[in-house]
Amino acid sequence: MDTVDTVVGRRIRARRSALGLSQAELGRAVGVRFQQVQKYESGANRVSASRLWAIAEVLDVHISHFFEGIQAPDSGVIDGSDAPVDRLMFLQDRDSVEMVEIYSSLPPAQKRAVLAFVRTMAVDTQMSGEKVPG
Repeated sequence: MDTVDTVVGRRIRARRSALGLSQAELGRAVGVRFQQVQKYESGANRVSASRLWAIAEVLDVHISHFFEGIQAPDSGVIDGSDAPVDRLMFLQDRDSVEMVEIYSSLPPAQKRAVLAFVRTMAVDTQMSGEKVPG
């Protein structure tokens, strides 16, 4: 089951990887060993507020980056029994990241055309009962 700690860890890993940093390099920069970075990234160990602040500085993001898109579970109960909903989970997939990067570079008219096309594909997929991979 995912916890907020796991989601935050995945965000640390994704940003570190995007910057081409190793776990050892991040660890040295924030004063821990690479094994501790591994534990943070897996969610096995909770990252303290001060350590998360340092990690955000090294990874050149605002500390809120690690929490954006996380929502309470559908049950509305936040007691650890339900996993939080990570609205940015799709960014774990390299193809999704590439798609977003390409889309962002398009002029507005092309963005509207791509979005219309993708919406049509999604409706067609839903009507046919196909499962969307991912």
